[in-house]
Amino acid sequence: MSPVLRGSLWMSGAILSFTAMAIAGREVSTNLDTFEIMLYRSAIGFLIVLTVATLTGKRGDIRTDRLPLHLVRNLFHFTAQNLWFFAITVVPLAQVFAIEFSAPLWALLLSAIILNEKLTRSRVLAGIAGFIGILIITRPGTSAMGWAQITPALAAIGFAASAVTTRLLTRHERITSIMFWLTGMQFVFGLVCAGIDFDISLPTMENLPLVTLIAVCGVTAHFCLTTALSLAPAAIVMPIDFLRLPLIAAIGSLMYSEKIDLYVALGALIIITANYGNIRHETRLKR
Repeated sequence: MSPVLRGSLWMSGAILSFTAMAIAGREVSTNLDTFEIMLYRSAIGFLIVLTVATLTGKRGDIRTDRLPLHLVRNLFHFTAQNLWFFAITVVPLAQVFAIEFSAPLWALLLSAIILNEKLTRSRVLAGIAGFIGILIITRPGTSAMGWAQITPALAAIGFAASAVTTRLLTRHERITSIMFWLTGMQFVFGLVCAGIDFDISLPTMENLPLVTLIAVCGVTAHFCLTTALSLAPAAIVMPIDFLRLPLIAAIGSLMYSEKIDLYVALGALIIITANYGNIRHETRLKR
């Protein structure tokens, strides 16, 4: 099997993981709030990461010399993930995923500020196009625009900031260390936020499998994505991720009777085209 085909299959695994996590997250939201979902997701994820690190002999990769940067990275990710879990309960799934695709474009802009990476014309144009796509989806100033539509946009910015700080960490840290502190710190964040009112709901026997699914998918999605990018060029792998949008739109229509909005489709097309065009341009430059 060629590396490109293998990379495509791994990317398909990431798509299934992200989609399953969205569906499971919406289902358990009737019993758990977003902080509680993050608490249990991080607790189970931490056990998974620690177990795998132990079995593979990689516990020595876990380091403590860059804890401040881990803290900043995980604060961004924890905030974004909570906003995302909240968004999928109040905003149509296709709209959430469409706006989420703007995260790589925000990352381009943040990379220029934080990492001092060159802000080329293609990156600027991609960022502007992505922002226009978000405006088309949310339509500020119209009755369709509500406070709920802001949450997936803020989540996308948070995910972008998390990605940029992750790039800083990968210069010195291995994936085992990053995943260990990701799940460990976010377990503490979730425990504090969920328990601040001294009332933490426990998963019921009915939704415990779904909570476990959320945790497992949270780990497998990023592992599949990372593996796919290690096997095939981003210009080939990342466009496959865009299949998440029609897939989640179909699921939203079948399971939750969500209408497929023309504005969401148009805005998503602009965001996806901006992403794809920038990926192709960056790939040509590297070659």
